[in-house]
This record gives sequence, structure tokens and C-alpha cells, in this order.
Amino acid sequence: MTPLPSLPPLRFQPARDSAFRRALRERTDAYLAGAGKHRFGDVRMHAKALFLAVLTLLLYALALNSGSTLGFVASYVACLVVAMALAMNTLHDAAHSAVFRQGLWNRVLIRLVSLPVGVDTDFWTLRHVHFHHTYANVEGYDLDTQPNPFLRQTPYQSWAPHYRYQYLYWPVVAALSLPYLNWYGDWLDRFGKTPVAAHSRLQGWRGWLSFLGWKLGHVVLVLALPMWVLQQHGIGWGVVLGAYLLGQMLASCALVALILGTHWAEVVFFQPGADGTLPHDWYQHTFYTACDWTPKPRALRWLGYWLGGLNLHLTHHLFPTWNHRHYPALARIIAELAPQHGLAYRELGYGQLHASQQKFLRAMGQPPAHS
Repeated sequence: MTPLPSLPPLRFQPARDSAFRRALRERTDAYLAGAGKHRFGDVRMHAKALFLAVLTLLLYALALNSGSTLGFVASYVACLVVAMALAMNTLHDAAHSAVFRQGLWNRVLIRLVSLPVGVDTDFWTLRHVHFHHTYANVEGYDLDTQPNPFLRQTPYQSWAPHYRYQYLYWPVVAALSLPYLNWYGDWLDRFGKTPVAAHSRLQGWRGWLSFLGWKLGHVVLVLALPMWVLQQHGIGWGVVLGAYLLGQMLASCALVALILGTHWAEVVFFQPGADGTLPHDWYQHTFYTACDWTPKPRALRWLGYWLGGLNLHLTHHLFPTWNHRHYPALARIIAELAPQHGLAYRELGYGQLHASQQKFLRAMGQPPAHS
């Protein structure tokens, strides 16, 4: 991948001779061969996706046919939340080419599933796959932790007094993340104000047509059509707009709250030297910068299933091109092999994850010692 503008190429130490890499490859190849499986989605995963898609459509139809404000808001907000669950279980894997063998079908799925969510999938895929996954927790390279006025996420970023309270107000930031991305961040990318646009395969008028077309499709689907239909039931445009914002905020908060801490909980942040090198290989880097978490007690394990496996986040970073249906088995293999090679595999409960997340936000909220 071309390096970010004004930054040197970032280089990890070579992993070709890594004993952990070889052992992991052998075990996972044996896992697939022994079960007669492949790394893509299967019938059960596709059935889950179909169920979530049908449920989204049913809730949308229920919202459009609602005769009361309360009924509309409840079904419409639920529709947007389920649409986010559908995206977590399909769009994310498809962005990593892990749902279908055929790349075209993955791209079609991404586009369709993104319509009710609203994000531009071309830019989101670049930001997530090519920047975040390659350079997790590396200052200046991982765009998910880039400096912003609301959260201080690394020890290398400047400090402001209001960061002292970020451990209290971060749920508001989490809730506003999706609306921010839809209505501000995507437009910054499109106008070339971020490093993302330069790497897009859709440049010039083709890029603008794709971007505006799907943004317009989102507006028509989730705002214009409901406003037009529901005015016949005496439900005004303000109610639709309010329900839209509420649904996006709830979906965003649920996603960010459950996932973001996996890169905050007792992890390491890096700032490469002038030559753009890091003192470890990419596999070691993944253990330094991410963790897995599992719902506890075991009766809540179903939660990970509906999160699309994203709770097993270290596992996902090691195997981004594998469908999430494999993550539980892969996590067990990683947990067994990592200690044998001096790597710390961390699997937390959500309570532990939340406590570590709060500890991290408090620490980053304190003024640096030299200030």
C-alpha cells in the first residue's frame, strides 16, 4: 500500500521466519482440512444474514404502516439497530472478502447492506481494511485513533483540560460516531481532506457519481420515503428525523461500546522512528494492540454470535480474511499456541473490558508529565 502523505513507509520486522506464524499456519490449515471447511461463509451464516435482512425489512414495513407516533418510533429505531447488526454480520466480513468466494458478490453485498446504515463503503473499507488493520494503534497511520477534539486516544497526542472528563462523556462520542461519519467524515474523504481519498479506486466523476448516488439512496430510503408516507398518518417530518437520529445513535453506541475497547484495554501504542520502522513483526504487533473478549456467564455467549464475532477482535485481526463463523475455533488455537511462543493472549470478560477501557480513558485524560 502507498504510504500516507508526508509520512515515511512504515515497516514491521519480517515475519517469514516467525515460529509462531508457522505453527499457526499449520494448525489452522489442519483445522480447515480436518473439518472439510473453507474460510468463507456457509449456509448457516447466510441463513443468519437472511434472517436479519428479512427482520430489517419487516420492521421498516411496520414503521411505514404505523398509525401512531410511538409505534412508528419503536419499529423504525429497531429497524436501524437491526440494520446495524446485519452490517456487523455481513458488511464487515464482505469488506475483507470473507462472505463469498466471488469478489463481485462481496461488493454487491456491501453496497446493499450499507444503504440503511449510510456510510460510504468505498471509503470505509479503505479506512478499516487498509489503514486500521495494517497499522493498528500506530500514531499517524491508524486513522481510527487520529487526533480529534473529543477524545485523546494515545499518549502521543496533545492534551486539553476537557479530556479529564472523557471517561464520563465517551458514550456520547460513541453514539455520535455513525452520524458524524455519515454526514461529515465521508464528505471530508470525498473532498480529499483526509489520506483516504487518494487510495480510492473511484476517482474523478466516477467517484462522485458513486458517492452521491448511494448517499441519495440512503436519504430516500430512510428519510424521504418515510416522511412522504407517514404524513398521511399525521406523523410529521420532525418525528421521522428525530427517530432517524435516535436509531443511528443507538446503533452507533452499541457498536462502538462493544468493539472500541478491544484496542484500548491494556494495549500499547506506537510512534515509529524517523526511518518508519517498528521493532517487532506484524504478528507480535497484533498481540500488543488488541484483545478478545467473551460474554460471561456462558449463558450470554449468544451475544458474540449476533455481534458477528467482532468481540473476538484479536482473532479477527490475525485472520481478517476468514469468516467470523471460524473465530471461536481460531481463538482456541491462538490461546494454545501464543504462550508457547512468548505471546500474551488476552481473553477478557466484558466487565473486565469495560474496566480497562475506563482506566485507559482516565489515564489518557491526565495531562502529560512534562506539561
